Amino acid sequence: MTKVTTLAPYRDDRGNAIEYAGELASGMLVEFTGSYNRLVVDPSARLGNLSVHFNCDNGYVQIGASSGVPAFSANMRVGQDSSIVIGRNVSCTARVGMSAVEGTTITVNDDVMFASENQVRTDDGHPIFDVRTGKRVNVSRSIEIGAHVWVAWGAMLLAGTTVGEGSVVGMGAIVKGEFPNNCVIAGVPARVVRKDIAWERPHLSLVKPFYKPDASTVTKSAYWHLTEDEPPAATGRGRSRQARRS
Repeated sequence: MTKVTTLAPYRDDRGNAIEYAGELASGMLVEFTGSYNRLVVDPSARLGNLSVHFNCDNGYVQIGASSGVPAFSANMRVGQDSSIVIGRNVSCTARVGMSAVEGTTITVNDDVMFASENQVRTDDGHPIFDVRTGKRVNVSRSIEIGAHVWVAWGAMLLAGTTVGEGSVVGMGAIVKGEFPNNCVIAGVPARVVRKDIAWERPHLSLVKPFYKPDASTVTKSAYWHLTEDEPPAATGRGRSRQARRS
């Protein structure tokens, strides 16, 4: 295992690489256990506490640019042939836990806002099998979070989840499945509890005016839409616009 603690250009004889042209940043941790893993970070990315663990071979992580939003912090586990792709202006209040293994991908599109105690996992960490058939019952599956989604405190997104752009994932929600755009998703297990919503970043107590009774108190983003009946996997809304691998 090789540990890199400074975000800077890096390459080793096993084909592992870090591609980054910004200012040197210490306090990071990138672990390479296997071969041909690649971390690509935009020079203008704002990073907080970042750990990336490439456990196997052919892993890929991409982190996009950010400006005017809080820094992005995460603890990432990347397994065999797996990817985590983070878009532009993705922020969080505290470090997000992310795990992608067994050839899966986590895609987080532009302007997503994480809170604290969030988990995004394409896998359960350990295999579960049916005793009678021997078949796997908790197969790893990719996750996609559409643009301008707010993932509130304690929410967890599990294998196979797709959330459409402009939606809000409620506090403590356990999310699994396909959900449309511009809706509130809440509960355990999570379900759509309200449609035709839009949210904006200005905090209630940190950005004037300190009372925000209607939409006249904020600047509307481009994500004000009615909820579509079909999930994003069918409509194409919220699908990744990020480059996977080059």
